[in-house]
Amino acid sequence: MKITVIGTGYVGLVSGACLAEVGNDVLCLDVDPAKIKTLKEGGIPIFEPGLQEMVRRNVDAGRLHFSTDVEAAAHFGTIMFIAVGTPPGEDGSADMKYVTAAARNIGRYMTDYKVIVDKSTVPVGTADIVKAALNEELEKRGVKTPFSVVSNPEFLKEGAAIEDFMKPDRIIVGCDDDQAVLYMRALYAPFQRNHDRLIVMDIRSAELTKYAANAMLATRISFMNELANLAEKLGADIESVRKGIGSDPRIGYDFLYAGAGYGGSCFPKDVKALIKTAADDAGIELKVLTAVEAANDAQKHVLGTKIKARFGADLKGKHFALWGLAFKANTDDMREATSREVIMDLLAAGATLTAYDPVAMAEARHCFPGEPRLSYADSQTAALANADALVIVTEWKEFRSPDFATLKATLKSPVIFDGRNMYDPRLVRDMGFEYLAIGR
Repeated sequence: MKITVIGTGYVGLVSGACLAEVGNDVLCLDVDPAKIKTLKEGGIPIFEPGLQEMVRRNVDAGRLHFSTDVEAAAHFGTIMFIAVGTPPGEDGSADMKYVTAAARNIGRYMTDYKVIVDKSTVPVGTADIVKAALNEELEKRGVKTPFSVVSNPEFLKEGAAIEDFMKPDRIIVGCDDDQAVLYMRALYAPFQRNHDRLIVMDIRSAELTKYAANAMLATRISFMNELANLAEKLGADIESVRKGIGSDPRIGYDFLYAGAGYGGSCFPKDVKALIKTAADDAGIELKVLTAVEAANDAQKHVLGTKIKARFGADLKGKHFALWGLAFKANTDDMREATSREVIMDLLAAGATLTAYDPVAMAEARHCFPGEPRLSYADSQTAALANADALVIVTEWKEFRSPDFATLKATLKSPVIFDGRNMYDPRLVRDMGFEYLAIGR
C-alpha cells in the first residue's frame, strides 16, 4: 500500500517506519527541513530503541522516504496519516492548528480517493473539523474528490513503541464508512496474524477511547502515589501493598508503582485536555481527573520536600548527584519530567547539582540553558563526586545494581533519595545507607 505520514515526530516516525517494515511504500512529510535532512542522512531526531536501525533498513530497501514537498505527499498515499503535534494551549485544551493545517494541505492537492487517518491524540469532534477543512479546500478548487476520515489513535509507549506497533494488543478504528474500514483492515492485517485485534466503532468513541485509556493509567499512578504517601506516615510499605492488591486479577500489577510523579508527552497533556473538553463541550466537571492532576503535580515535589526535610530548607553549600533526567527510562523525552521540578526545587533552595542520564543530557541542556549551578557528568559514578547525597529520579536499568561500596565511599554522606523505589530498603540500610524512598 502507498501511505503518506504527515509529521515525523514520535508517533509519525515510529508509525511510518513500522508500516514500511511490513512492505508498504511510505512517504513521511515534515515542514521542518532540518528534521528531514537529518532523516535523509540516516539520523533520527528522537531516541527510541531500535528505531534508527529500522529507519535505515527501510530507507535502504526503498520503502521509506522523507520529504518537505506538501503537494507530492498529498498525491503519494491513498492512506494519509495525520500525525502532527497537538500541544496543550494555555487553557489546557489541545491546540488543533497543526491538524487543521495538515487537513487543508491534503484538500488543496488531492486528486483521487483518500482515507485520511487522525493518528494524533485529538479531542472528540476532531474528525468533524478535519472533514470541514477538507471540504472547504475542495470547494475552493471546485472539485468533489471523495474521501473518508478515520480515527485511529496510537497506543505507543515511549521506550517500547516499536514492540507496541508491531505487536498491538488492540487497534482502534473509528469510522462511518465501510470502504475505509476495508482499507484499514488491509493495512493492519500484517500486524494481527495471530488473531483479530481490530475494534471498529464510531468516530467519536474512538477519539474518546485514547483519552480514556491515558486518563485511566494516570489515575492508577496518582492513586498509588497518594497511598504511598499515606503508607509512609502509617509505617507501612507501599511495595508490599502493591503486591497485595496487584494479585487481585480485577486490579492487576500494571501501573501500580509508586514514585515521584508521571510526566511525558501524553499523560499530563491528555488529562488536561479531557478535563477541558468536559468543561467546555459538556459542562461537566471531571472531579476524579481533576484530583489525579493535582495529586501528580504535588507528587513531583515530594523528593524536593524530603531533601529539604533532611538537609534543611536552605541548601546553599549543598551539592547533589542526580541520576535520571528523562521522564521515564528508554527515552530522551523531558516533557513534563519530574526531574525538571526536582532540579528547580533544589536550585531555588540554593543547592548545586551534577546530573547524569544515559540519553537525555542534551535535552536537559535545552531545558536549563546556561544554568551555572547545574552540571553534567559522563557516567553515573562521576556524578557522585563531592555530592552530599544521591537523588534518583528515572528508573534506568543501569541504576538497578550500582556499586554500593563505591557509592558509599564517594558520597560525602551515605544518603539516597530514591524517587522510583529501585532498591530493597532493608538491604540498602544494612549497607549503612540512609535510604529515603517513596512510601517505604
